[in-house]
Amino acid sequence: MTTPAPIRQRRKEARPAELLAAALEVFADKGFAAARMDDIAQRAGVSKGTVFLYYESKQALFRAVVEDAVVPHIVSGEALVEASSEEDPAVLLRNLLLRYWNVLADPRLEGLPRLIMAEAGNFPELASFYHENVIVRARTLFINVLEHGIQTGVFRPCDPAVMCRLAVAPLMFDCMWRRLLPPSDPLRVVPDTYVQTHLDMFLSNLLASPLGERNDDEK
Repeated sequence: MTTPAPIRQRRKEARPAELLAAALEVFADKGFAAARMDDIAQRAGVSKGTVFLYYESKQALFRAVVEDAVVPHIVSGEALVEASSEEDPAVLLRNLLLRYWNVLADPRLEGLPRLIMAEAGNFPELASFYHENVIVRARTLFINVLEHGIQTGVFRPCDPAVMCRLAVAPLMFDCMWRRLLPPSDPLRVVPDTYVQTHLDMFLSNLLASPLGERNDDEK
């Protein structure tokens, strides 16, 4: 029989993940500037010295949070596109946008875009890191699918970069807007209804032929 690892050893191996989870919560709650390593240590149940054993600075910890919590979603999206090269571009684009929505709506992650927009001016190096590792890669992913759809005649001729912005911006805005509105506010709508309505309207205007004609052709 294999002897189980001592509790202390198992705890040490799990500690980086625990620190990243605590840091993500603190950054989302307080923003980057107001977050302190003491806060993160307390949230993780360790000393501040322990945090510095793993991450040399708050900036390094933030980069690790992005690489751990956000970048894997980009990687999975890239793998999806690569494996679905023969799929209908409209179906693929809808699936990508739904994946993006699910990331934005994740309570653990929804505060990061707001944090970046609010503090980019004060911490340009972090904004640059997020831009290169998240925004550029995600935008490239969407643009590639849009360009493929235009080339195959599924989407009408358009500027893919502009259409990418038009597809994504309403999803990001709604996630931030819902954080500001009280539950009883009449402007609140059911999130799933919102995203499905947006995708239906966006894709119906992007398709080279009306949705009804496409459905008839597929029968």
